[in-house]
Amino acid sequence: MTDTSIRRYTSEREEEREREDDESETLVCPECGGNLASDAEHGETVCEDCGLVVEEDEIDPGPEWRAFDASEKDEKSRVGAPTTNMMHDKGLSTNIGWQDKDAYGNSLSSRQREKMQRLRTWNERFRTRDSKERNLKQALGEIDRMASALGLPENVRETASVIYRRALDEDLLPGRSIEGVATSALYAAARQAGTPRSLDEIAAVSRVGKDEIARTYRYVVRELSLEIQPADPESYVPRFVSDLDLPDEVERRARQLLNTAKEQGVHSGKSPVGLAAAAVYAASLLANEKVTQSEVSEVANISEVTIRNRYHELLEAEEEFTAP
Repeated sequence: MTDTSIRRYTSEREEEREREDDESETLVCPECGGNLASDAEHGETVCEDCGLVVEEDEIDPGPEWRAFDASEKDEKSRVGAPTTNMMHDKGLSTNIGWQDKDAYGNSLSSRQREKMQRLRTWNERFRTRDSKERNLKQALGEIDRMASALGLPENVRETASVIYRRALDEDLLPGRSIEGVATSALYAAARQAGTPRSLDEIAAVSRVGKDEIARTYRYVVRELSLEIQPADPESYVPRFVSDLDLPDEVERRARQLLNTAKEQGVHSGKSPVGLAAAAVYAASLLANEKVTQSEVSEVANISEVTIRNRYHELLEAEEEFTAP
């Protein structure tokens, strides 16, 4: 063994001895030499004998959840990203990025880029191995595209994905288009979540016609026994008021008009979108806010004739309700 090797070996042994000494010092109290205990509840290290707080504000490396037995602990433990119904494989497969860069952000060589492209191709083939997975991938992509265009939140997309999966599992797709069932699932999910969109708005971003959407929607709701309440006109009011940039006073007046209409029975058999648009228009006039019927018509995607008819009905119901 050379002198250099001996010196290196000696220095490594000294460093190791120093680390051991430091660890032994931290395990005993610096005041009385007693044993130290970790208090996870308060994030402190305390001496068991004299009560000296050696460390405080410690970071808790444990999980944020509690488990009372081994099986519950196994169920709650998790590694990686959470699963989601919005992806056909629930997000469990590998996804190879398209950037063609290594872990340090450097560009790959031409040979490595060709290799990564082949890997992406084979990875895509393995992710969609059968017709059911290809069907799901196409449908969930359509749901995500339409939900983004309509500004629907993530919980609606998740619910729509679950509805479509149920329709696929119960063999409801033969004789119907993937786009039609996906659109009807999104329409049903939006109504279930209390953020409905009108049939015209859904049809505007869908690849299928309005009649097919309505027909498929009724079929899916009936076959899956979905519990969907009739659309409430009040649920459309906040969006219309926001799109028209009107104050909160208009929204409050519109809700008041619709509640009165319900008590008078005016809403029965009427389109909820038309009632909501007419209520917003009437409330804006009552609040001295300048808005035209054409502006409300454009936002609500209904005709001005409908707004005029419903607007008069709402005001008449309000007069009858307030009359002595």
